[in-house]
Amino acid sequence: MDTAELVRRAGTGDQTAWRDLVDRHAGLVWRIARAHRLDDADAADVSQSTWIALAEHLPTLRSPERLSAWLATTARRECLRMIADRGREVRASEWSDVVDHEGEHRWPETATLRGERDDTLWRAFAALPDRCRSLLGLLAFAPDLSYAQLGRAVGIAVGSIGQTRGRCLDALRRKLIALGLPGEVA
Repeated sequence: MDTAELVRRAGTGDQTAWRDLVDRHAGLVWRIARAHRLDDADAADVSQSTWIALAEHLPTLRSPERLSAWLATTARRECLRMIADRGREVRASEWSDVVDHEGEHRWPETATLRGERDDTLWRAFAALPDRCRSLLGLLAFAPDLSYAQLGRAVGIAVGSIGQTRGRCLDALRRKLIALGLPGEVA
C-alpha cells in the first residue's frame, strides 16, 4: 500500500495503517534526532513529539505522498526546539558532581535557599549602624588587621573592639531573627 493510502486510512482511525506508517518512518525520525547529537532519551522525546504532531495534523495533510518530507521537517524542528530548551535547563546529573567552596554539593534547591539566606543577611547587615557595619565588614573582609588598625579605621578605642564586636553581632542576630531567619541559623 502506498504512503498516501496509509495516511488516508490512518486519518479515518485505521490502527493497522497507523502502525504501518510508524514502522516505515520511525527510522527516519530517529536518525534525524540522532544526527542532531541528541542522546537516546532526548531522541525518544523528539520522536514522540513528531508522531504526536503527525496524529494532530494527519487529517489536514495536503500532500500525503510527501509524508517523509513532512516528518523530516517536523523532526528537525523538534530537535532544534529541544536543543534551544536544553540551553535553559541544567540536568540534575550535572549538579551532582559540583561541590562548592564549603565542600557541599550545589543542588539547585540548596543554591536557591543559600541565595535567600544571603539576601536576608545583607538586608540585616545594611540595617546596622555605620560603626557596626564598618567594624564587622573589616573583621570579615580584612581579618589580618590588628586591633590597633581596626580601632583607627573605625574610630574606637582598641580596648572596646571586642565588646563592640559582640554588641554588633548581637544586633545583627536580632535583625536576622526579625527578618525570619531561624534563631539557630542566625
